[in-house]
Amino acid sequence: MPLQNRVTPLGELVADPARGLVYGNRGCLHDADGRIRRRYNGKRWIACRLQFRGWQRGPLMQPGRFTELFFLDEATAFAAGHRPCALCRREDYDRFAAIWSDLHPGQVGADAIDAQLHAERVDPGTRPQRLHEARLDELPDGAFVLLEDAPQLVLGTHLLRWTLEGYVARTPRPARQEALLVTPPSLVSVLRTGWQPLVPLLHQSALGN
Repeated sequence: MPLQNRVTPLGELVADPARGLVYGNRGCLHDADGRIRRRYNGKRWIACRLQFRGWQRGPLMQPGRFTELFFLDEATAFAAGHRPCALCRREDYDRFAAIWSDLHPGQVGADAIDAQLHAERVDPGTRPQRLHEARLDELPDGAFVLLEDAPQLVLGTHLLRWTLEGYVARTPRPARQEALLVTPPSLVSVLRTGWQPLVPLLHQSALGN
């Protein structure tokens, strides 16, 4: 039976056999029997490489250890509110931190980044993922919006519906239309700089391959 550790753009944890292209964690979310008991544990939500220095990722969900999570790609991880890991993705993290410093003068270090992102991704009252309002024609490639109750990837002049297997249902991006923004605004600003990580930003299905 698949583990409940595949992450949607809305930050939900679902059970699916596919691993995705990006790995990460947000603390220990499971109990001793491997059942998910919370959405997050702490403010440090990171996105990692699938492989690093030959480390073994299994067995997954060991008691008392962090919950191993998998994302379709970096755009999905960003939408869920995760940023690059400073250990296994040091080069990506350093570039990310430099961009962040330019966008948020005075905010230095992972703790400041994580605090800002946590305020943008979690509703303090009800605790689900926060959604923000945005104009569709002003969003950069790689951002996610919620339309017709489904997460949609912004890519060029189109929107692509996200699924666990990849992107489907390519439709034209409407002009002059408001939408619910899924990706935290600070990460949208990073995407606007032309962010190109070493891990896959987009699943190959988004590129028509």
